[in-house]
Amino acid sequence: MGKLQDNVAIITGGASGIGAATARLFVSEGAKVVLVDLNEEKGKAFASELRALNADAIFIKTNITNEEEVANTFKQTVETFGKVDIVFNNAGIGRVHPSHELEYSEWRNTVNVDLDGVFLVARESIREMLKTGGGTIVNTASMYGWVGSPGSAAYNAAKGGVVNLTRSLALEYAEQNIRVNALCPGFIDTPIIPEESKQALSQATPMKRLGQAEEMAKAVLFMASDDSSYMTGNSLIVDGGYTAQ
Repeated sequence: MGKLQDNVAIITGGASGIGAATARLFVSEGAKVVLVDLNEEKGKAFASELRALNADAIFIKTNITNEEEVANTFKQTVETFGKVDIVFNNAGIGRVHPSHELEYSEWRNTVNVDLDGVFLVARESIREMLKTGGGTIVNTASMYGWVGSPGSAAYNAAKGGVVNLTRSLALEYAEQNIRVNALCPGFIDTPIIPEESKQALSQATPMKRLGQAEEMAKAVLFMASDDSSYMTGNSLIVDGGYTAQ
């Protein structure tokens, strides 16, 4: 019996990177997964790959900044699997740009996806979980929700917002048996990091390597499962020691 046996989990940004690694781990622990992403080709292919391993998995193309699309994702999930137990609120974007050259439209786009989108998914999660007696939400923030970084003002501001949004929602819904925690990754070896940057980022990390998506997935599993049953409002920093410096 897996740690997530018969749980239904929605994973945003689920077609690649940390989201995909988490989906693989979740299904190995008995969960039924709903992959949510904008990349329809990757999402459908990955869902088919999981089903070939006898997992219950579907893909729903969703723009997390669109209220109607987010609501429809939850509607389809309940129609397919009957409930929502776990939401890994993971979709996001990042861009490095000098702040004095940053167009307001770029700022808004980053904050819209990385903070507003996280709120919209969390709000819909809570609406559904209130109907069924509880659930677990894991928001993806960042170590840059705790420390600054030159050239990443919009990203840092949004991720700092996710950290405090997590605390606020956790307090608001603790008595309704809804736990809300956040994953704060460091530099992770995913396609979002350019090859030419990987060596420098490894050297900037005390452990002298990039994290792996599978390592983040294990942290998400801990927060999503009963292993963390007395944990809410927390932000788990998994960064190879970067923020300890």
